[in-house]
Amino acid sequence: METLRTHKTGAVLAALALAVLGAAAAGLCLGSQPYTPAQLWRALCARDAADTVWRVVAYARLPRVLAGLFAGAALAAAGVLLQAVLNNAMASPNVIGVNAGAGFFALLAMALAPAVPGAAQFAAFLGALGCAVLVYLLAWRAGLSRTTLVLAGLAVSGMLTAGINTLKLLWPELAAASPGFLTGGLSGVTLRMLAGAAPYGAAGLALALVLAVDLDVLCLGEESAASLGLAVGRTRFLGILAAALLAGAAVSFAGLLSFVGLLAPHIARKWAGGAHRVLLPAAAAGSMAALLHRDVVHMGRLAPFGVCYCFAVSTLLAQSLSVALALGTPAAFLLCAGAALFWTSDFILLFLYFGRQGRSARLHIANLVTYYGGILLLALSLCGLF
Repeated sequence: METLRTHKTGAVLAALALAVLGAAAAGLCLGSQPYTPAQLWRALCARDAADTVWRVVAYARLPRVLAGLFAGAALAAAGVLLQAVLNNAMASPNVIGVNAGAGFFALLAMALAPAVPGAAQFAAFLGALGCAVLVYLLAWRAGLSRTTLVLAGLAVSGMLTAGINTLKLLWPELAAASPGFLTGGLSGVTLRMLAGAAPYGAAGLALALVLAVDLDVLCLGEESAASLGLAVGRTRFLGILAAALLAGAAVSFAGLLSFVGLLAPHIARKWAGGAHRVLLPAAAAGSMAALLHRDVVHMGRLAPFGVCYCFAVSTLLAQSLSVALALGTPAAFLLCAGAALFWTSDFILLFLYFGRQGRSARLHIANLVTYYGGILLLALSLCGLF
């Protein structure tokens, strides 16, 4: 039985690795001007600054693909960490306000210290960490439960989002420089931005892997973990610290990407098991593949916003249903029903932008109904009304 489980885990990880490689290749080859792999190889070997293919790949597509890999892995790993240390299946960087905290302080640093190298990345980390600790303390004072944690996170996230809008009103150049920051996206990402965020992301991933075994013990329950000799408070703080490093690094260049870290851990847990030494790379790989896939789909028709902010919850309807079955709660079914509506909205958009049906008023209405219906169901599930 153990051998069979090991083979299954290896097969899942291999399939996810192939999916990441395929999505990365598609991100480099596809776009407004598609290129063949042979053209890309020749351009990468020659590195001719006068070559159009080299300029497009080096200054547009390669940073975008690397950003998708970075953001997908960081946010998925942050979601795994938060769900483990908070013992809450609904915890993720966007749900409990970590992304909003990172985004607010990153924009504040861009406005007050635009010429200071690394200021935005460091401010994003501090904002993510401070917001995570604040939400945990608020929920703890009100009686730490799944509902209070989510509601505290939504309240803090709402206030910080209002603060982001205020910053954009006070400094209009921020809105011009980051038009898709609130929805999140990979447009305009440069290698310099990725280099500034890389140390924080690498530190967060390394800390997450070091904590993998402790997280397995913590998931047994606080009392059981303490009886086994685990320092629960220290493990929980280090997990939140690692999640803040990862979320802050991703938000500093990709904006407020939502739901990336919410479903990816559950989907990976369903297929790869709950051991965190396997769950962390599986969730990261699945999120990377999904993010790059959605970016390729949206790149040519939703510019400059790039990735639709709900991309991760609508990768496949079957995956959404598997998450609902795994969690087994009404809120989870509402969450996945909202994902299914987003998924339907995407296919309607494909017809609207690529087909001859672009002039059909019925398709526009159907797109709006599915899109805002998905938002409503997600809001109901996250607020725990059912």
